[in-house]
Amino acid sequence: MQNTPFGTLYLVSTPIGNLEDITLRALRILKEVDLIAAEDTRQTRRLLTHYNIHTPLTSYFQGHHQVKCDKLIDRMKTGETIALVSDAGTPIISDPGYPLLRGCITSEIPIVPIPGVSAVITAASVSGLPLHNFTFEGFLSPKSGKRKRQLSVLTDEERTFIFFESPHRLCRFLEDVFEVMGERDIVVTRELTKKFEEIFRGSVSESLERFRNVEPRGEFTIVIAGKRSKNDS
Repeated sequence: MQNTPFGTLYLVSTPIGNLEDITLRALRILKEVDLIAAEDTRQTRRLLTHYNIHTPLTSYFQGHHQVKCDKLIDRMKTGETIALVSDAGTPIISDPGYPLLRGCITSEIPIVPIPGVSAVITAASVSGLPLHNFTFEGFLSPKSGKRKRQLSVLTDEERTFIFFESPHRLCRFLEDVFEVMGERDIVVTRELTKKFEEIFRGSVSESLERFRNVEPRGEFTIVIAGKRSKNDS
């Protein structure tokens, strides 16, 4: 790659659903690097095939990331360029890429972000809730007791909250939110930018009723209003 340091890690953002949501720069980088490290090679191969990209692909997922991390860093130390991609969206956010990033920082390997789509920002932008100050909490604990404790710490915050949740835990998550935080404005988004995109706006109790009656499917990004300040009363 011309005019670019050798031994570089590129953090390449990829679409969260619609394959058209990728930048020209991201496509160029994916074509030019020596290797693409993907959280799910099947998902990434679909993207590469769509854009006729034939760069070698290797898996990098939770469970074997430490061994793979060392190997990838060794390759970059010899001058290879590697693009890290997640299943969808911006790498490092709630995916196994963090140890590789930290390893590159420790090894003083150049790191270049290739910005693009993020489910966090996409959901936030369409929520209609205040965004002058918000916090991303990602996935809370799958265990209800710990999840309630995590929510209780946030109860008095006035910032807007953004969470990730899986379909099989969605209703239990909403039940805990209602129990700990009470009734609030909430926006539940699923399958953003995909064919069956859904954006549900309402209260926590209304969202519970909605998803108890319809089996939750797909990946969810949830935006919840913070505690109302006295000035809002």
